[in-house]
Amino acid sequence: MKNQAESVITVIFSKRRDEVLLIKRRDIPVWVLPGGGIEKNETSQVAALRETQEETGLTCKIARKIGEYTPVNKLAKLTHFYELEILDGQPSTGPETKDIRFFNINNLPKIVPPPYPEWIQDANMETNELIRKELKNVNYTILFKNLLLHPILVVRFILSRIGLNINT
Repeated sequence: MKNQAESVITVIFSKRRDEVLLIKRRDIPVWVLPGGGIEKNETSQVAALRETQEETGLTCKIARKIGEYTPVNKLAKLTHFYELEILDGQPSTGPETKDIRFFNINNLPKIVPPPYPEWIQDANMETNELIRKELKNVNYTILFKNLLLHPILVVRFILSRIGLNINT
């Protein structure tokens, strides 16, 4: 059972820190950072490692906690953000992941929904201080704007939020 109030997001950089690992989801075909819900009685650290392994096939360790992002509406959850280092494995797709690859941080795919670009920038700052921010760019105005630009993706996002996933 998931802790519906909290989630985790992880970032993995290349050794030179000029590339970031992104996954293309099956339910909503957009490029995102690995992550997901925290299971009941699971810590955010354990959830970060589990979700990343499930979505990428990689065994990792936590390098640092980057931040905590608080929701301003019901579109998001309290999100714990971790930077991970790869210990073992090769990137591989799974039931939730259609594709996986490293992208140059200055040349991300066209469809990377908010707040992922901001999270990548935050992770690249390499500060030791924990970032605490509100998730202001996950809001109904941006959702409506994206509905006009990408109607199918937004409908699939809304369906996934109510538990109806369409995996391709």
